[in-house]
Amino acid sequence: MTDPRTALLTALVADLDARVAPLPEDAWATPTPATGWDVRDTVDHLRLFDSDALLAVTDPAAFAALHAGTADEEGFVERRTRESRATPPAEVLAGWRAGREALADALLAVDPSVRVPWFGPPMSPASFVTARLMETWAHGQDVVDALGQDRPATPRLRSVAEIGVRARPFSYAVRGLTVPEQPVRVELRGPGGEEWTWGPEDAADVVRGPALDFCLLVTQRRHRDDLDLEITGPAAQEWMGIAQAFAGPPGRGRQRSTGARS
Repeated sequence: MTDPRTALLTALVADLDARVAPLPEDAWATPTPATGWDVRDTVDHLRLFDSDALLAVTDPAAFAALHAGTADEEGFVERRTRESRATPPAEVLAGWRAGREALADALLAVDPSVRVPWFGPPMSPASFVTARLMETWAHGQDVVDALGQDRPATPRLRSVAEIGVRARPFSYAVRGLTVPEQPVRVELRGPGGEEWTWGPEDAADVVRGPALDFCLLVTQRRHRDDLDLEITGPAAQEWMGIAQAFAGPPGRGRQRSTGARS
């Protein structure tokens, strides 16, 4: 499968690798904003789920059998994290590199017409790549925040925003809620000043603002009060209160910072 998003994912992964590879071993124990997780846990999570993604792409039946008993997905993630904590950072990094290269090769070979299973609804290979990009970007943000670094916004954000918009129904379904009939217009300002839009132009409910802020919200890496988003209409307000771009149970979100806008 030849898709420009595969190149975007490769570049994003390389950026994160460059941030963690030089770290001394003790720095891998730096706590991240994700409660209970440090930098090592975060990279190891990507390693483990890249392995799951490879299985989903190359042997969907084996993936389904392996994860048939993971109804408690949050508990499943935490259990895997605990069980893998004895793995040293150097092994985590080496395993992550090998696994993501194998996944990239598999994605190039997959039939674009198949549906790839995952913890949420099955996806096309192109959407699957976008989902991996989104998850890598979100967990990478935790690492960036933990290390006190800055990560400039790039055009890769469009893919993260795209899956955030498309995941609106899932944000409701995972909470047992019904999606409102009212459409929501999303108008985002990209890092180069370009405009990215989704939804009908005449929608009464609108979300406007920087693409970075929208992506931070739908991946639950910032509280909405800490972001520069204009949210108009009850349907938009409700969605932005539960927005979740990632698969799995409802996320816990992040606490409002003490310096948040009032």
